[in-house]
Amino acid sequence: MRRRPLKRLLAGAALLLGLAAARPSDASIVERIVAVVGERPILLSELRMRGRPHLWRIAASTPNATQQAAQESEMFRELLNRLVDERLEETAADKSHITVSPDEVDNGIRQVAAQTKLQPKDVIAEAKKQGLTEQDYRDEIRRQVLEGKLIQLRVRGRVRVTEQDARAAYERWLKEVQQQHPVDLKIIVLQIPPGSTAQTAAAREALAQELSMRAKRGDDYCELVRQYSEDPTTKNTCGSRGPVPTSMLFPELQQAAASLKPGETGSPIAFRDPMGNSAILIVQLASEQPKIPPYEMVKDQMMERAFGDATERQRKLWLTELRRGVYIDVRL
Repeated sequence: MRRRPLKRLLAGAALLLGLAAARPSDASIVERIVAVVGERPILLSELRMRGRPHLWRIAASTPNATQQAAQESEMFRELLNRLVDERLEETAADKSHITVSPDEVDNGIRQVAAQTKLQPKDVIAEAKKQGLTEQDYRDEIRRQVLEGKLIQLRVRGRVRVTEQDARAAYERWLKEVQQQHPVDLKIIVLQIPPGSTAQTAAAREALAQELSMRAKRGDDYCELVRQYSEDPTTKNTCGSRGPVPTSMLFPELQQAAASLKPGETGSPIAFRDPMGNSAILIVQLASEQPKIPPYEMVKDQMMERAFGDATERQRKLWLTELRRGVYIDVRL
């Protein structure tokens, strides 16, 4: 089933894992109640804590302060609505005697690790870079596992999909792909540690120039990635995270994607993320760029997509039914 954007703590994060860091709070938080579900309050501190990974992503992708404030406001409204749904789901789980064991949480983390080609400890490390503690991340996985059990019990029986649904899903997918213009970039990351001396920075720049020239001369780019890149998550994928919508790339990478031809390597790029972490990037545009397959080649995936869409619709209907019988007061 497809997860909504606010549930993806790792999927779709910044391309350069290892450069991320949590944004510190600019001011102290005055505690207050932002919503009440039944007799259970939702506190502002909880909303702010759950929003930390999303605040980082907004800061990383939106340099304009006015736009950033607007996106943060919208994010908090959407997140608060999600927290209300979670309270309803927890109540439904209690009534059905559904629980999630620590072993199930561990298994959930292992599944995330397998999907992202990381070790479980690295998954938790990346969550920490987005402002979460290990317990915060485990709590998020627990909520996802709990929701999965509830969907299996209360929602899946309502879902029916046909090939017509699959073809409709394919048409929607085509429009998404055409709008996103995905590109596949291969990136060598050379980090410049905080507090580095001028000599250290100059040495990294010289190495970046050398690697760029070697790649342009025809040296095996994948071997250069394995030997020199400091992004551990892409060492075994030739520096690639797979096709990524151009709009989700950092501006420096968008410019590289627009200027390079397939198979071409660019000159080193000085990169600095919103938190001040520095690196030098050597970017190659993959020789094989994403192609849109015909329906028959992705029929099974489209059936799964249609099933996910139908399940999400039924989940929302189920939550609407739950809301009818519970006092809800949103105060944000």
